[in-house]
Amino acid sequence: MKKKLSVNNLVISFRTPAGKVQAVRNISFDLHEGETLAVVGESGSGKSVTSKAILGILAGNSIIEGGSIIYDGMDLLKITEDEFYRIRGDKIAMIFQDPLSSLNPIMRIGNQLTEAMLLKGEARQKSCREAFNSTLAVLGDEMVAVENNPALKDMCANFDKFEFKHIELEQAFNTAKESAVEAADEIEDVLFYIEKKSFNDPKYTLEEIARLSAATVNPYVVSGADAEKITALSKELKAAAKKDVRAKDFTESARILKEIQTILAVALEKEEPDFFSMGYYLTFSGKELPNMPVAELNDYMLNYMNENYMNEFKSHVVKALKNSADKHNLLKEEAIKVVEANRAPFVAETLDKKACEDAMDKMIKAVAASIDKLEIKKDGVAYTFESTIKAAVKTYFEGIPKNVQAAKNHAKQQKKYDRLIARGKTPTWKVTPSTAVDLDAAKETIVEAIDRLIVHYNELLNGEQSRDFEVETDELIKFFKDNASGVVYKVTKEMAKHKAIKLMEEVGIADARIRYRQYPFEFSGGMRQRIVIAIALAADPDILICDEPTTALDVTIQAQILELINKLKKDRNLSIIFITHDLGVVANMADRIAVMYAGKIVERGTSEEVFYSPAHPYTWALLSAMPDLETEERLEAIPGTPPNMIYPPVGDAFAERNKYAMQIDFEMQPPEFKITDTHSAATWLLHPDAPKVEMPKMIQNRIARMKAEGGASNE
Repeated sequence: MKKKLSVNNLVISFRTPAGKVQAVRNISFDLHEGETLAVVGESGSGKSVTSKAILGILAGNSIIEGGSIIYDGMDLLKITEDEFYRIRGDKIAMIFQDPLSSLNPIMRIGNQLTEAMLLKGEARQKSCREAFNSTLAVLGDEMVAVENNPALKDMCANFDKFEFKHIELEQAFNTAKESAVEAADEIEDVLFYIEKKSFNDPKYTLEEIARLSAATVNPYVVSGADAEKITALSKELKAAAKKDVRAKDFTESARILKEIQTILAVALEKEEPDFFSMGYYLTFSGKELPNMPVAELNDYMLNYMNENYMNEFKSHVVKALKNSADKHNLLKEEAIKVVEANRAPFVAETLDKKACEDAMDKMIKAVAASIDKLEIKKDGVAYTFESTIKAAVKTYFEGIPKNVQAAKNHAKQQKKYDRLIARGKTPTWKVTPSTAVDLDAAKETIVEAIDRLIVHYNELLNGEQSRDFEVETDELIKFFKDNASGVVYKVTKEMAKHKAIKLMEEVGIADARIRYRQYPFEFSGGMRQRIVIAIALAADPDILICDEPTTALDVTIQAQILELINKLKKDRNLSIIFITHDLGVVANMADRIAVMYAGKIVERGTSEEVFYSPAHPYTWALLSAMPDLETEERLEAIPGTPPNMIYPPVGDAFAERNKYAMQIDFEMQPPEFKITDTHSAATWLLHPDAPKVEMPKMIQNRIARMKAEGGASNE
């Protein structure tokens, strides 16, 4: 299953007046395409901090002490705000706990839905242009180099030339098509308001519809006799509008609007031409387009382009991609050798700054040289190697003087604390920790980044024989076509409105056209959450983060929102991170579950494994507190409170609240013990030498009952 997001050894703290709070402590997980990963735990466990780190919206007092968050070849902890602007809300969107706090109370819902669409549209055009130009330039250089034929540069130049024509044609089509969509949308609204006798601002609206209608004329939208008719009708509408506004009777305008509506309904059902092959035909054939139905025309132009250009061009691209891959595979082998040869300075007991910096520079250069820029699917491990290792090395060496100062402060405060105790007084404050930066954790991050790259490159090299460069060539051509289309796709206000209404309908808001103009206070809590979901979906994201999206809602509405999120996931192939404190909420929607406590993942597994074979006492505690209509036993509250993470426990953070805790739980943090290939838990109870402890009887009974009802596979 393809990874969409990878979190590796993430460590996050916060500066507070009382000291540094360790919120997330060395956690790792992957999110795969089309899955729902539930992150479950009490308040303060680090769930929301992790999600906000993914989205780049951590508070200003946060300290990212280590780790990486890899998405699309980028480490989200290292990119600039400008780079994040292209991702946040566009590729990765978020739904927050309180829908009212996510909405502007004095701004109409429609405006809030369309605002992000308009802003993101401009950013997408810019990024598409950059991606197209830079990749085509690299391809041209590689084609020339592999065959030692400068003429191949002309083939790339010709590709750019007819793509320019493609963009010109598609832009004209988009303008006309969007005008048709916008006009049809406005007409539907106006006819509704005329019927209800509540038509506001009629003069401007009717003149705008007339303008949009006239702009629909295009060979592939409104053409021929319909083009002449809609042009005449738009003029009639302007004249009728003036009369009807004065008479306050819109009968004539309604008649004209219905005629325009009929023409537009036909136009919007027409098949779209292949402007890519049309661009080539018009640029190089020297002929006019043949007069034939669009489907036949598309086949004709595609065959012409393939026979005269594309087949030969693809054959050169296949050679270029293979040669580039072979060349960079040798560089990957060399990078592995360089990285392995320079690993030693980072595993020494105490790191030497000069030796580490020299070794780091050699590794970074070798890895950078090994990255194949013609691979359109970015290699996240390679692309983020430099930023990850640099940040970790900086953290380590800047941490040394910080630790010296922290030790001095600690000794000074401890002395003062001891004096007060000796005088019989009880201080109301605590002594600051003696360590400011965990140097061992920084070292682990460096070594983990090095080892991860070595393993990853070896896996790539071992799988090299299975690569299909013809398939990769088709993917590259599609990449160029998609980005060329992205350059010309401009979101207008009217188009954004049309999409916003469709989104409102998709998330289950009735009478979307009326409610589009309303304010947040006019909606119920459940409806406000649906609006927030619609806003999150406006840019068609890859990943949706749901941060306690049902906590502020009653039980009935919770079920409806969960059902909606499940439906949207399937319809849109979304990858979802679902954050909650309630295991019961994710029982029927999570594919995998990660249970967090005190900043660490204490258990992870498939939904079935966590519900039917829970292994960590904290997971047992969460399940024991989960309401169940058929459970006769009294629900058990988890005793005590989470630890103060300014002073994190030496051992298992849950030990103080765990009635099954052993002495070792107070002395040493447990590793994650593997139970199955997909299930693991960080508890000393899984150690081979640990006493055998059964989970609470209430949970055993519940599991047995659910299995009997067919809730899990009975093997």
